[in-house]
Amino acid sequence: MTLSPVVIVGPADDAHVVGMAQRVRALGAEPLLLDAGRFPASLRLTLGDDLDDVLIDGTRLHPSAVYVRNVGTGALQAANSAECDSAAERFRNWLVGRERADVLTAMISRWEHLGVPVYNGLAASPRMAKPFQLALLKQAGLPVPSTRWTNDPSEVYTFAAGARVAYKPVSGGAATRELAIADLAPSRLDLLSRSPVTFQTLMPGEDIRVYVLDGEVIAAIHIVSQALDFRGHEERCVQIELPMDVRQQCIRAARVVGLRFTGMDLKRDVEGTLRFLELNGSPMFLGFDARAGTDIAGCLAARLVDWLPATIAAAPRLEPIDILPASCCRRRHTPRSRGAAAG
Repeated sequence: MTLSPVVIVGPADDAHVVGMAQRVRALGAEPLLLDAGRFPASLRLTLGDDLDDVLIDGTRLHPSAVYVRNVGTGALQAANSAECDSAAERFRNWLVGRERADVLTAMISRWEHLGVPVYNGLAASPRMAKPFQLALLKQAGLPVPSTRWTNDPSEVYTFAAGARVAYKPVSGGAATRELAIADLAPSRLDLLSRSPVTFQTLMPGEDIRVYVLDGEVIAAIHIVSQALDFRGHEERCVQIELPMDVRQQCIRAARVVGLRFTGMDLKRDVEGTLRFLELNGSPMFLGFDARAGTDIAGCLAARLVDWLPATIAAAPRLEPIDILPASCCRRRHTPRSRGAAAG
């Protein structure tokens, strides 16, 4: 027997995993929750030598659709950095973590290769690195801010000359700040020998978050904030309607990066142009739904259920609450054959 449910990958206590499971159930389908953090201690996973040979706790599984919140390999990195009694123990932890990560990522990659719609799979992972992602967007003719990722003080001097510049970590985390004269002191720039930093033309305009799902803009939100970095300083979040040219740019950006589902951040420069800061492959959305009145969760849940085989999808469903217009939430897809490529 082969199960073909909607699969949700992520920690069982993650708010987005819980919320998405509830929304899928509200549409009459029972999702399979795959908490990769249980592997290998209590989750039994077998991969055979055929691409579609995947067994979870002894049952063959070929999902109709997959929502990946978190594959769980980050927990492995934390384990590798834990205190160990010896270098040998640290090395063993690293080996175990590597083995675990290879099996989990191979499982997701198999499904994606077989044409299972995965939101989002691992094929786009290399394009999540911002120094690559923004260069790809620029090459595609999409507006991005002038940026340098560097550990070279002379490059920072040159880039900052006569301009307002923001700086932030390459991979995110710490807040974005404006580069001050004091930051150009040798003692500060010497810190670049520890880690490269992102330096970017400062854009003082409003912050816009846009969600794209399978080539459709399903939500656009103005995040009202007086801070350069809005995170933790949001005054309010307001749904907006994007101009058609910006909508098309957002759809194109998702296609360039290779994401079925993404939350992207744009910011307006001094001349009024909205420029792309990043596309996120596993965006949070529950907070925006609550504050802006959007229903990103409902749209994503409906899209996942739309991929179920007709015999399952035809079962009676409970109607979801506050679903967005039919164009983005209730459009039926024709389920793909198992060998079809993901589009």
